[in-house]
Amino acid sequence: MKPAVHTAEYVFVCWGDLKSEEYMSSVMTDDMDKIKMKTNKTDILALLRNSEDYVSGQQICDRFGVTRTAVWKVINQLKEEGYRIESVSSKGYRLAEEPGDILSASEISSRLTTEWAGRKLYYYDVTGSTNNDAKRCGEEGDPHGTVVVADIQNAGKGRRGRGWQTLSGTALSFTILLRPEFSPDKASMVTLVMALSVAEAVEEAAAGAENAVITIKWPNDIVLNKKKICGMLTEMTMTPEMDEIQYLVAGAGINVNTASPEEFQEEIRNTATSIRIETGRQINRAGLLEKTLLRFEKNYKTFLETLDMSGLREAYQTYLQGIGGQVRVLDPAGEYTGISRGINDRGELLVEKEDGEIVQVYAGEVSVRGLYGYV
Repeated sequence: MKPAVHTAEYVFVCWGDLKSEEYMSSVMTDDMDKIKMKTNKTDILALLRNSEDYVSGQQICDRFGVTRTAVWKVINQLKEEGYRIESVSSKGYRLAEEPGDILSASEISSRLTTEWAGRKLYYYDVTGSTNNDAKRCGEEGDPHGTVVVADIQNAGKGRRGRGWQTLSGTALSFTILLRPEFSPDKASMVTLVMALSVAEAVEEAAAGAENAVITIKWPNDIVLNKKKICGMLTEMTMTPEMDEIQYLVAGAGINVNTASPEEFQEEIRNTATSIRIETGRQINRAGLLEKTLLRFEKNYKTFLETLDMSGLREAYQTYLQGIGGQVRVLDPAGEYTGISRGINDRGELLVEKEDGEIVQVYAGEVSVRGLYGYV
């Protein structure tokens, strides 16, 4: 079980749980050949994916400075992992069709077209919490845009300390590390930026599916056909002086390929669903991550231009559930009902009370529910 890292220069993939610093040091010094193999696999997969015709073995050798034997080993590895690769004498290799759903560092990295999001990548078959892993990356100096992804997350975290777990092959659990220069009071809006990005990516993944309606339940739950498919958690760490942000981590857990409601825990079975349940199609999770990161990069850039939601407000509100409808605000100071009037430029929900007063609801203070159910 060897943990690993992806950058533009090399890939070092992680299977299993996090290991000690001593173990990491041993791996880094003793297994550089394996790291190089992972790099070659990512590069060769990306080349095949982006080529319309066959790519000869010699072309691959010349491009990446590897031997024919190394190319043959990588091609066989990819076939064993489920990739359908055609090998034709005198022509070379061709990726015949995309796999149904493979989640690995090579699969993710070979798809990325982002500038900075995910350009350093940690992948784990099993981890406790990608948010915790990303915070560890923040403490250890990993760069802005580092992404942590896991197939299985067994100690995930939600708002107010709620637990969240995933089964193998069903969910996309990831966290991005950010090192912003804006003031701490702007941090809560990053959650809305991520929510918009996930909603846009899911909408593309579900395109063509009959009656698939994607909405956002303020501030950051993604809802498909009135049931939750994604929750998010953004956490901030301050500098020792407590006057600047040291780093932020924004994590999301998307129910992607859960096949039936019975696979969910009983307490959420009536309110949760997955993209597969609602659309009837299996989704490639690496492709969904690539779409999400691409949109997050674009939306985060827009957010940085004004340091508020003014540039994204219209797009966000096209997904916002229940504008003009009644909502229940679960405020510790006292529950009340009102009419949702959308968000303001700070990402706060505007709720019109019965007496006409417009209340600005801050995401960190309260929860909002539909008057007659979850949404």
